[in-house]
Amino acid sequence: MFNRVLVANRGEIALRVIRACRELGVESVAVYSEADIDSMHVHLADQAVCIGPASGRESYLKPDRIIAAAEIMQADAIHPGYGFLSENARFAEICETCKIKFIGPRASVIQTMGDKATARATALDNEVPVTPGSDGILTDEDEALEEARRIGFPVMIKATAGGGGKGMRPANDESEFIDAFHAASNEARAAFGNGECYLERLVLNPHHVEFQVIADSHGNVAHLGDRDCSMQRRNQKVVEECRSPLLTDDMRTRMGDATVRLAEAIGYENAGTVEYLVDDSGENFYFMEMNTRIQ
Repeated sequence: MFNRVLVANRGEIALRVIRACRELGVESVAVYSEADIDSMHVHLADQAVCIGPASGRESYLKPDRIIAAAEIMQADAIHPGYGFLSENARFAEICETCKIKFIGPRASVIQTMGDKATARATALDNEVPVTPGSDGILTDEDEALEEARRIGFPVMIKATAGGGGKGMRPANDESEFIDAFHAASNEARAAFGNGECYLERLVLNPHHVEFQVIADSHGNVAHLGDRDCSMQRRNQKVVEECRSPLLTDDMRTRMGDATVRLAEAIGYENAGTVEYLVDDSGENFYFMEMNTRIQ
């Protein structure tokens, strides 16, 4: 058990972590920007440290300041929450180097599942169904168009570093493809600094179903059930329903088994989410991505 945990986040998730620490008898340390000095998480933590100006880029997104605060406060571990540095493989690696426990998966796991093309290949290697698509990154529009013809329209163009609905564009036929390819790449480059894309066949009228997975550092993995996130606007979730009304018991078992199998294969450790598309028949599911942090 840890003696002191630094919470490298703010707002609702910081409050959840601080409360959990209190229930476990573990001291908590909050970090805050100058703008958040009066925030609830600062007042409820056992101790608090200012890490910079109001801008997140100059405070919560600064690994060196987070690590310095942890070392000054003699924290055993850092909980990143979600957002900010929670899926930053480099930050997890720095924590490992500094011998501070990153409460989450290893840096190598974050890197593997954070790149969507690599995650897709990993799912395939472990017999988790994926939608038909390109074998890897597409280097230019001509190669991408040729691959789209092979897969068959309609297709979905996806940025390998995308997330939150960004870097995704559908193309129903060849006339739409080139513009959509460049739009997805440019949006991803602006948002994530990486414009590389790959293709998947577009599943029409899909349902978005997620499985929560949890794993400890001893190799024990379990899923905690499913939720339906099909109600979306611009590829971003609006409402989540638990359990999914779409899934039969057989489908739920198959998807749950696939989730656990994937987490075991990559040596996952943490609470995370594996996301799937389910076709309109309710009989087929396809791996989309894995969020390697708590939601």
